[in-house]
Amino acid sequence: MAGKKKLEKKNLRPKTAEFYSFAPYALGFALFVCTLLLSGCVPTPESEKMQTPQVGKLVKTSLQEKRVKLLKAINRRFDNPSAHFELGRLYQANGSWAAAEYRYSTVLRFDPVHRDAQAAMVKVLTESGDTARAKLCADTYTKQVSSSQEWSLELGQAFQKQELDEYALACYQQALRLGPNSAEANKQLGFYYLRKNDKVRAREYLSRSFELNRNQPEVALKLGQLGVEIRIPQETEKDTKKDIR
Repeated sequence: MAGKKKLEKKNLRPKTAEFYSFAPYALGFALFVCTLLLSGCVPTPESEKMQTPQVGKLVKTSLQEKRVKLLKAINRRFDNPSAHFELGRLYQANGSWAAAEYRYSTVLRFDPVHRDAQAAMVKVLTESGDTARAKLCADTYTKQVSSSQEWSLELGQAFQKQELDEYALACYQQALRLGPNSAEANKQLGFYYLRKNDKVRAREYLSRSFELNRNQPEVALKLGQLGVEIRIPQETEKDTKKDIR
């Protein structure tokens, strides 16, 4: 009996001993978390591995380096629309739709009229399968620029870069309604139809643009390629004498 009590007494451990034995591990874990916080490696909505396609090792490494560089820039100054936008482009190119959407929405929080981010947001939503929301965003952005021909053209060009032809056309037509005698609006519509291989409409709008502003070498070149004879007015002798004076 005395031996049994002695054994039980020997097996007893003070609760404080368990605490002290665990303390070094807890301290180490706390230091690890603090290191992550200070280095900017805390998980964010896009911290999961990017869905990088099968590309060369050097290209993959370059993309990761660019991503890390952009994240560091954002950690230094979070309200940096440019860095968020470039990071969004990386995720968009790799099919990380949720991460790209998060970045583009952050851009628009700091710069609500960032046309490229607006168009990119619509593209990401479209490619992720959320077409209803994509259309709602596109209609909202197009309505926001409905009072300005310049803004309508800017948004149209942004949609064009994202290959969102339907929305680009809506913006160009809106711009033309706002300024029927705008050489720029006619030119953008002309180039739009040229890219769609609609040469009849392209010729119509480019000709109109050139009539309104003959100082457009790129328009003159395209019209020549479309078989339109271009006549640039020659300076008269009287005009030349005025210039000399």
